Formats: sequence, structure tokens, C-alpha cells
Amino acid sequence: MHIPFCKRKCAYCDFYSVANAKLKEHFVEAICKEIDLQKKYLEGETIQTIYFGGGTPSMLSVNQIENILNQILKNFNVDKINEITLEANPDDLSIDYLKAIKQQGVNRLSVGIQSFDDNDLLLMKRKHTANQAIEAIKNAQKEGFENINIDLIYGLPDLTIKNWEENIDRALNLNIQHISAYHLTIEPNTLFKKMYKNEKLNLPTENESLDQFKMLIQKTEKNGFLHYEISNFALDGSISLHNANYWMGVKYLGLGPSAHSYNLTSRQWNISNIHEYLSMILKGKIPYETEILSKKEKYNDFVITSLRTMWGINTEILKKKFGEKYEKYFLSKTKKFIEKKLVLKTENNFILSEKGIFISDSIMGSFLYE
Repeated sequence: MHIPFCKRKCAYCDFYSVANAKLKEHFVEAICKEIDLQKKYLEGETIQTIYFGGGTPSMLSVNQIENILNQILKNFNVDKINEITLEANPDDLSIDYLKAIKQQGVNRLSVGIQSFDDNDLLLMKRKHTANQAIEAIKNAQKEGFENINIDLIYGLPDLTIKNWEENIDRALNLNIQHISAYHLTIEPNTLFKKMYKNEKLNLPTENESLDQFKMLIQKTEKNGFLHYEISNFALDGSISLHNANYWMGVKYLGLGPSAHSYNLTSRQWNISNIHEYLSMILKGKIPYETEILSKKEKYNDFVITSLRTMWGINTEILKKKFGEKYEKYFLSKTKKFIEKKLVLKTENNFILSEKGIFISDSIMGSFLYE
């Protein structure tokens, strides 16, 4: 579920979001209606995971979260549900809120910390401080949350390797189970884009960014984390089931404005406009666009998502899904990457080496079927 509300826009963010919190009640009413309208999309399959993404889902009240979850329970088979994630900002996670969402069944938190340096947080227009972030994690642990992710960003303006090491150490010292770490991207229509154009951002060099990524890999590995996807690190048993399902090509239903869905045949995405979304849904119509995927497009998606993970690509599975032509095409592209030790082969499995991860985009692009 895409919950599009934010108190204010962060300097780096280009996700669809709105600051008008007065619309929350209408939005919850609409997303509950959309759940009813979309109840046949997954063809009766059992729901494995629920993910409140954003925006800032922790801006929803506990009653609003309860209403949405009750509507899912009414319309879907949830007998085997084992992960309900709520993305949250640290300043929303009061002890009372944590207690109440846990009672509603939320068992995984994804906390948008981004940095433990107050100067970075100010620059990014985050609303919390480093101390608030630390306190939020500790309070969540006191309330019994045992599956906590934190988001961090590297490649930030003026971020030194020493600052980044302190960020990683602070994260690891909190005894969390999962870290999602992303390199800063200067996106269009963001404050950072304006600052970059006006030469007001002193960004790290490519080599400095690479050193930061290497340090992240080394320190998380030393502390027992699996580097299971390019940007994701987890203790054994704490891999995000929801995100892993995306990368494994499992079907999913997205709800809310700008949310995406996939049913193994087509992709569809809701309009990125909350007013049109509310108007259409409350009339009983879903405002979405759709595309039917060709075999070539499915193959390309499979390559990109699979190579991002520690499981890589199994050619037997590839052949079963797409046929011998695509298997031969994939294998014809592997030789040069294996020789350069950018791709590792074990039996029928191909995965990116650590060296290959650093240039993953260009490698994955080489495997795409034109």
C-alpha cells in the first residue's frame, strides 16, 4: 500500500507524496474501497506479506491502520501471512504508537533514518534528529519488535569515509536485523537537483562512493549480515520477505495513488494524483494504466531482478520459464564476465561477484534481450 502523505518533502525525494494531511480520512476510505474493488486481482491466492510504504505510513493513526488491515482480512485469504511491515519516520514512533501498531499485527518496522549525523539530516530536510532516531529504535525493541530495518544513504554531500563508518557503526550498535543502504541519486524535481544545478552540493567522487559501498559490505559481513540484494543486508532469518518476493517475480497487488501491481501477465499502475484517485475510487472505478508484457520483457525483468540478489540466475529455471532460445542467449553473454571475475558460476547458477556488484547496472544491461 502506498500511503502518500509526508509532513514535508525531503531534499532528495522524488516519490509521489502530498503534504495535505486533511485528506487522510478520505484516503483511508478510498483505499478500503480499492481493496474491495481489487479482491479478485490475485485470483484467490494466499497473501504472504503486507507492506505499508510511502510517503510516510506512520502518519496514519492506529485506527486508520486497523481499518485498512480489517478490510484486507475481509477480502483476502490471509491464513499464511507472516510479515506486516510499516515504514516509519523516527519522530512518529512514540511508545504508545509502537504498542498499538504491534497489537494490530505489525511485526516489522522499516525506519527512515538516512543518517546519524544531524548536519546531514538538516541538509536532507529530515524532521528528526540522530538522537530521536536512536531512541525510536530502542523504544521499538523495548516494545518487542524483533525485525527492524533502517534506511541509510551514502554518497551524500561532504560525506567522508570516516563519517560513513560512524553511521554504519551506530546502526550496527543498535542490534537491528536489517539495513537498506542506497547511494544518493540526484533526481529531477528535487531540492537537491536545484542545489546541484547551482553548484551548491559538494558530492563525493565515484571512487569515494565506491569506498563507502565497500566499507558497508565489509562491516555488515563482519557483523553477520547477508548481502542478499545490492542495497539490502540482513541477519540470517530477517530477509525482507516482501521485497524478496518482488525480486523472485511473485505476483503482487499495489494499492493507493502511484502504486504498481503485477500478476505475471501484465503490470498496472495507479495514477499519481491523490485528488483524481479519491474521486475515481469513490465512484467505484480504479484510475490505472496497464501494459501486457511480452516474453522478451518478462525475460529482461527476470534478469534484472534475479541478478540483483545473492541467489542469482539459475539457467534451468530460466530455460523452464522462457525456453532454450533465451537460455542460449543468456549463456552466450556470460563468458566475458566470468573471465573478468565479474560473474561467478556454480553449477547452473550465475551470481554477481563483489567486483561485479560495483558495476551491476552495466552488467545487467548486457544480458538484456534487444
